[in-house]
Amino acid sequence: MAESVDRERIAAAVRELLSAIGSDPDSVELASTPSRVADAYAEFFAGVGQDPVQHLADAVPVGERTGELVMLRDIELRSVCEHHLLPFRGRAHVAYRPGSRIVGLSALPKVVDTLAARPQVQERLGQQIVDALEAGLAPEGVLVVLEASHGCVADRGVRQTEAVTVTVASSGVLAEPEARSEAMALIGGAGARHGEGGRR
Repeated sequence: MAESVDRERIAAAVRELLSAIGSDPDSVELASTPSRVADAYAEFFAGVGQDPVQHLADAVPVGERTGELVMLRDIELRSVCEHHLLPFRGRAHVAYRPGSRIVGLSALPKVVDTLAARPQVQERLGQQIVDALEAGLAPEGVLVVLEASHGCVADRGVRQTEAVTVTVASSGVLAEPEARSEAMALIGGAGARHGEGGRR
């Protein structure tokens, strides 16, 4: 849980919110809601103030033979949209072509989780993952594809429950069309299914 999260202030704010919508925060049904929301927010926003590059500190030399693409597909993604504080969730596909160092595969989901656990927008999250890998590994290139369903699209306004947003961020050699297309093919056609979009 995030130490920076002030649970008492969150609980007080939730009590006020419940009152503002016409509910009684002291009712039997809602009496525990403020503290439950405070605990949930501490989990949802545990990445605030955390440096994702810390998860790449154990990188090791790859040796003389470098350049093999490293890809981890279907990383579970959960975040909260900063516009309405509603969740969005889906999958992250992360690939990098090593420079002189590689990192344990479990570090990649940790980077994604840390950056996702804060108020976010999907369009920025992918680039932040790219930037973290660039800073921590100095790879030859990075490609990040995010596919997510957004609560602000599914549960309010247009209410498009089946809509999926796809964003692509890339750098270095994996921003070049041929290498990027090869990596996208390995991901399994995420961009082809939903529209790859432009470089972000």
